[in-house]
Amino acid sequence: MSVATYTVTGMTCGHCVTSVREEVGVLTGVTDVTVDLPTGQLTVTSTTPVDAASVRAAVSEAGYTALS
Repeated sequence: MSVATYTVTGMTCGHCVTSVREEVGVLTGVTDVTVDLPTGQLTVTSTTPVDAASVRAAVSEAGYTALS
């Protein structure tokens, strides 16, 4: 099991959190995604390490920016 943490900028509401969670959640191997709106912390749990560029691209697809 692998856990990676990122900071997501630009989120302002629960809909933002849901969008990020949905986009990152479909990445291969991801088993859990948690997003804390006040801190912008994104935690990705996966069966094997997920490429950081893939996570950043998924967050970008949701309309936000992920910093690793």
